[in-house]
Amino acid sequence: MLRRIAPALLTVLVVALGVTALAARPPQGTPQRTADFVVLAGIAGLRWEDVDPQRTPTLWRMAQDGSIGSLSVRSAHRPTCPVDGWLTVGAGSFAAWNGSRAAGGCPAAAVTVEQPDGIGANLPDQESVVQYNQQRLPWGALPGSLSESVRCSVAVGPGAAVAAARPFGRVDRYASALPADPRPLLGSCVLSIVDLGTVGGADPATRAAEARAADAELARVLAARPPRSLVLVAGISDTTQPSRLHVAVADGPGWERGWLTSASTGRDGYLQLVDLAPTALAALGRPMPERLFLGRPAISTGDRPTDLAEAIAAPANADREAAAQRAVSGGFFALLAGVQVLLALAILPLLRRARPHAGPAGPTPVSGRIVAVVELLLVAAALTVPAALLADAVPWWRGEHPGWIFAGVTALLVAAGTAAVRFAPGYANTLGPVGAVAGLTTLVVGLDVLTGARLQLNGVVGYSALQGGRYAGLSTVGLGVFLAGALVTGGWLAQRVHRGWRPAVMVAVGGLAVVVVGSPYLGADPVGAIALTAGVSVAAVISAGGWLTISRLAWATMAALAVGIGFAVVDLRRPAGERGSLGRFLSALGDGTGGFAVHRSSTENFETLVNSPLTVLALAGGLLVWFALLQPWGGLMRLFGIYPAVRAALAGTVVAAVLGGVLDGAALDVMGAAAALVVPMAALASLRVLGHAADRTRPAPARSRANGAEDESGPGGVGPVDGGDGPTGGGGPLGAAHPAPIGDPPTGTPATVTRAGSDAPGEHGGDADDPAGPTASGSTPDGTPPVPVPPRQVSRSSTEVAAS
Repeated sequence: MLRRIAPALLTVLVVALGVTALAARPPQGTPQRTADFVVLAGIAGLRWEDVDPQRTPTLWRMAQDGSIGSLSVRSAHRPTCPVDGWLTVGAGSFAAWNGSRAAGGCPAAAVTVEQPDGIGANLPDQESVVQYNQQRLPWGALPGSLSESVRCSVAVGPGAAVAAARPFGRVDRYASALPADPRPLLGSCVLSIVDLGTVGGADPATRAAEARAADAELARVLAARPPRSLVLVAGISDTTQPSRLHVAVADGPGWERGWLTSASTGRDGYLQLVDLAPTALAALGRPMPERLFLGRPAISTGDRPTDLAEAIAAPANADREAAAQRAVSGGFFALLAGVQVLLALAILPLLRRARPHAGPAGPTPVSGRIVAVVELLLVAAALTVPAALLADAVPWWRGEHPGWIFAGVTALLVAAGTAAVRFAPGYANTLGPVGAVAGLTTLVVGLDVLTGARLQLNGVVGYSALQGGRYAGLSTVGLGVFLAGALVTGGWLAQRVHRGWRPAVMVAVGGLAVVVVGSPYLGADPVGAIALTAGVSVAAVISAGGWLTISRLAWATMAALAVGIGFAVVDLRRPAGERGSLGRFLSALGDGTGGFAVHRSSTENFETLVNSPLTVLALAGGLLVWFALLQPWGGLMRLFGIYPAVRAALAGTVVAAVLGGVLDGAALDVMGAAAALVVPMAALASLRVLGHAADRTRPAPARSRANGAEDESGPGGVGPVDGGDGPTGGGGPLGAAHPAPIGDPPTGTPATVTRAGSDAPGEHGGDADDPAGPTASGSTPDGTPPVPVPPRQVSRSSTEVAAS
C-alpha cells in the first residue's frame, strides 16, 4: 500500500516545498506620495568618479542630504546613446530611437524639435519612433507613457523634449534652455524634465569641465525648485564605450540619507533607468499607465554610511568591478570551455583501456599514476566555477592587471579545493570524489546566496549590473552549478541508504535546493525553482531503481505543473506592481500583449545560444556523454546500473538544466554551467567503475537472497536489486541480489566465476558498496552455464572493493 501511494506523497511534498518557497516574499516598501512636484534632471554620461566636493559642490551637497545609488542605463540598444536614454525615461520601458546606426554606434541624425507657438514643442519624428519601438523591438515600449500619465509636463533642452513628448509628438511646455528665472516654468506643471548637458569623452580635464558646467546648471534648478518637490538627478546614458554605471540621486521629503533601490533590482544601492518614470508617478501619487512600465518605483533604504565619501566609494567600486568583470568573463569562459574540451579528448583513450581484460590479447592498462593525475585534473576542472565565484571575495579588479590577478586567485583556490577533495576521507571510493565535489560546490554557492549573493553581483561567474538583467539572487551560471551540485549531492547521499529511503532523501535535499533557488529572500529565481522542481521529481521517482517510465514521468510532470500553477495563482493575487515575472507574463497574456514576452524570450534564447561560450561547454559535454560515456566501453551505463540514485540525480539535472535555461531565456547556458561540474565527475566515476569491472564477488547468504532484507552497506549483505547495468537497472534480468567480494578460493578447490569484464549479455554489476561485477554463484545472471576456471587462473584483483 505504501509503495502505491509513495509517488503521490512525494509529489505533494515537492509541491508544498516549491509553493512555500515561491509564495513567501520579503516585505517591500510601498511608495507613498511624497511630493507635489517632481523635477527629473538628466546629465548624460555622469559617473560617480566625476563627483567630488570641489568639482561638483551642488551635487555633493544634494547627495549628502538625499539618497544615492548606481544607475544601470540599459535601453533597447547597446550602447545606450543619449537619445535612447531620454526616450527610455519617457517610456518607462526599454526603448531606442530609430535611424541608421553604425556597429555599436548612435543614430546619425540629431533630434528635430519644432516650436510653432512658443509655448510647447513638436517632435515630427515621434510617430515613426513609436512604430519602431512597437513593431520592431521586442519590448513593446510606448514612448511618451510618462507624459501621458500626468496632466501637463515641462521640458528644458532637446533631450528632455524626447522624454516629455507624448506619443503623437507634442511637448506641453518647452524651453531650449533654463530661463533667467526658472521658477515660473518649473512650477507650471507637476512634472519637469531638464537636460543639464553631457559629460563625455575619456580625457579627465574635459570631463571635469563638463561636470562643473552641469553642476552649475543644477544649482539653478535647486534654487528654483517648487515647494515640496522631489528632485531626481541621473546620468541617463553612456557617452563612451564600454558601458558604465552612472549617478542616481534623489533629494526631497522622505528621501533623506539612504540607498536607492527598487523591486526591479532587489538590491540596495542599485537602480535601473526604467525605474525613473514609475518613481516620478509614485512620488506624485499618480496611477501607473495601463501598459505597465518594466521598471518599478524606487524607494530609499537605510544603513548608508554617514560619511559621504565612504558611501560614494561603494557605487564607484561597483562601477570599476563591473567594467573589469566584462573584460575578464568572456576570456574565462572561453578558456574553461577549451580546457574541458581538451580533457574530454584526453579521457577517450583512458576509457578504452581502463577495463581489465581476462586474456593476453587485451590492451595494455594505463599507468596508475597517469590515471591518478587525470582524476585530479577532472576534479580541478569541476571545481573551477565555484573557485571563480570565491575569487570575487578578493578585490582583484583594483589592480593594474585585473585579469591576471583574477586568474592567479582562481588557480590558487582550484588547487586548494582539489587538495581538499584528494585528502578527504573516502576519496579512494568510486563515488568519493563525486560526492565531495558536488557537496563543496553546493556549499559555496548556497552560502553565497544565503549571505546576499554578494559574490555573484558583478562577479565573473555571476551577473553584471551593466547588463541590466539581474541584480540579486542566483545568476545563470550559479543556477546551473547549484542545481547540479544539489541533485548530485542528493544522489550521493541517497545511494548510501536503503533503496526504500532513497526517494525521501532526494526530495529532502532537492526540496531545500528549491527553497534556496526560488525564495525571493534568497535565489529570487521562480522560473529556476519550477525547473528544479521538475528535476527533483524525476530524480526522486527513479532513485530507487529502474528507468523513467511513463507513470513516473507523469508524477514528475504533475509536481512541476502543480508548483508552477500554485505560484501563478499566488502571484496573480498580488497587486500588479508587486507581481513577479510569471505573474506579469500571465497578465500580459490576459490583456493580449503576451506576444512581446514570448518574442523577447525567443530572441534572448537565440542570442545566448549563438554568442555564449557556455553553449560550447554544453555541446562538448553532451557529445562526450553520448558518443563515449554511454557506449558499452564508456562505463557510464555500468555506473548507472550499480548506483541507481546517481543515475536518477544525473537525469534530474538534465531535466532541470534544460527547462531552466529555456524558460529563463538563457538557452544552453544553465546546461553548460551544470555540465562544467557534472561531466568531469561522470567521466571520473566511469573510469573507476571500469577499473573494477573484473573484481570478483561471492554469493550472498541464502537468507539474504530469500528476503533481500540485509542492509546494502553491510560487509556481508546483499547488493541492491537494481545494482546491475542491464536495461532495467535491476540485478540481471530478474533483479537478483548481488554478492559481496571475496579473496581467492581455497587452494585445490575448483572455483566457478563469471568475469564482469566480459562483454557477454546480462553482464552483472555490484551493489552500492561493491561495484565489482562478477558473480560466483552456480550460474550467470542471464541463465547461461558458468565457465569453470582452474584455481591457478584466479588471481586477486588489485582493488577488490570500491565502496560508494
